[in-house]
Amino acid sequence: MDYDVVIVGGGPAGLAAAIRLKQRAAESGAELSVVVLEKAAEPGAHTLSGAVMDPGPLTELFPDWKERGAPLHQPVTADQVLFLAEGDGTAATPPWAMPRCFDNHGNFVVRLGHLVKWLAEQAEALGVEVFPGFAAAEVLYDDQGRVTGVATGHMGLGKDGQPGPDFQLGMELRGKYTLFAEGARGHLGKELIARYRLDEGREPQSFAIGIKELWEVPAAQAQPGLVVHTAGWPMDDQTFGGGFLYHLDGNLVTLGFVIGLDYQNPWLSPFDEMQRWKTHHAVRQHIQGGKRLSYGARAINNGGLHSLPKLVFPGGALLGCDAGFLNAARIKGSHAAIQSGMLCADALVDALAAGRAHDELAAYPEAFAASTLHAELKRDNNFKQWFKKGPLIGKIGFGIEQVLLPRLGIDTPPWTLPRTTRDHEALKPAAQCRRIDYPKPDGVLTFDKLSSVFLSGTNHSEHQPAHLLLTDPSVPVRVNLATYAGPEARYCPAGVYEFVPDTAAPTPGAQRLQINAQNCVHCKTCDIKDPSQNITWVSPEGGGGPTYSGM
Repeated sequence: MDYDVVIVGGGPAGLAAAIRLKQRAAESGAELSVVVLEKAAEPGAHTLSGAVMDPGPLTELFPDWKERGAPLHQPVTADQVLFLAEGDGTAATPPWAMPRCFDNHGNFVVRLGHLVKWLAEQAEALGVEVFPGFAAAEVLYDDQGRVTGVATGHMGLGKDGQPGPDFQLGMELRGKYTLFAEGARGHLGKELIARYRLDEGREPQSFAIGIKELWEVPAAQAQPGLVVHTAGWPMDDQTFGGGFLYHLDGNLVTLGFVIGLDYQNPWLSPFDEMQRWKTHHAVRQHIQGGKRLSYGARAINNGGLHSLPKLVFPGGALLGCDAGFLNAARIKGSHAAIQSGMLCADALVDALAAGRAHDELAAYPEAFAASTLHAELKRDNNFKQWFKKGPLIGKIGFGIEQVLLPRLGIDTPPWTLPRTTRDHEALKPAAQCRRIDYPKPDGVLTFDKLSSVFLSGTNHSEHQPAHLLLTDPSVPVRVNLATYAGPEARYCPAGVYEFVPDTAAPTPGAQRLQINAQNCVHCKTCDIKDPSQNITWVSPEGGGGPTYSGM
């Protein structure tokens, strides 16, 4: 199937690009064919975010979004930034010291999955072809090494990779340009960055894992529009992390915990840290007596401006979190994704009008460099690096940049804190670290992984080929278990990896790694954090994975 533009990923970035392309084409009277591939069974089903949304880019895309019925219902009414200590200790940031990155005046608390579904409807109304349930599995290249499109994965393959009774051949979708908007650590984006060396001369990208729950709380506890961010406990001084808690309308509370994947202690379990965080009074008081409705997890970018790869290559471009546009200081990425999609679409329209195809869209990175998004990312670029220097120095440096300098009329810090270490390189041998023993879940406020995965609606066909690939099957036991105490069993928030007795081994007490791929929520943490870089995440059958309800 041939199109002018093929877009991989039906999230905010991909759909914004598709919409902008059709809007610009309509203005000029041009005919433009655009297709969006989305691996989830329906648009928004794999979308996971906090989310407090800056509506600026959406307003640029649709000035009349309110009249169109966009699901931005709950404006932010108040901000709190809390520093937590063990034993329910809490210190609130006074209003005069509130960092500007946590000023959410004019923003909205949203369920991003609902917004994505609405964006898909707007795109289809403009003539965009949106194909949910189709996972792009392969990048197509011509004999000059230019990207010419993608191929979707075959359906109905057995575990041995051979066609089964329900086999359906994948499709080739070819375009004059192909845009990749898969989200953080997109598996095709990862391939493109390596093939074209797009990260050459850049700082290494850094990631965090965000673990989220949605709760329904008693009406008396609901505070629609309240936004709470926390720092401190349960994180130690060497680990970057913090919590968020947002009150939606309808007596709903969305809350979660974010931990930098450059953490050092292999005994750490992000899932269990999130469960422990909920027991602090500052968090517990918001959800006690409520009911947990949904659960999810996702890796997010937090490397900042200097970790962005080159955005373009022959035949295509990277959008949104596939490139790494999320602003970690603001804990916001949806507005950046939408803006990046529009910037790229504007460059694309001009290229197509000039009769071009399969070349580099140089106008896209040039437009980004002159954009408000670039200025925002430059202003907040040092956020994570300050806190990697310890809590005291972090608070001082962060306070200078986010509180003092703005009051002095200085918008952007005149310095940059560099980073050279990749996330997986930070993990220390287990023998050098303190073992962490987590309390058992109570089933009321805290829960286990398997009951949480059940709430994510995750489902994969058990008969399809594995989508979690080991380069060397001996490494998990020989290296990871022996040196790092098997961190796979802890960093995965879905119970995909577990070490079990190897009854076939000649050595008594031997272990093997069992991969429960059907549990995978597509967070990509394993692909990022594995200390041996032995795990590769590839797309499973289209339509598989989580089905986030109301997230």
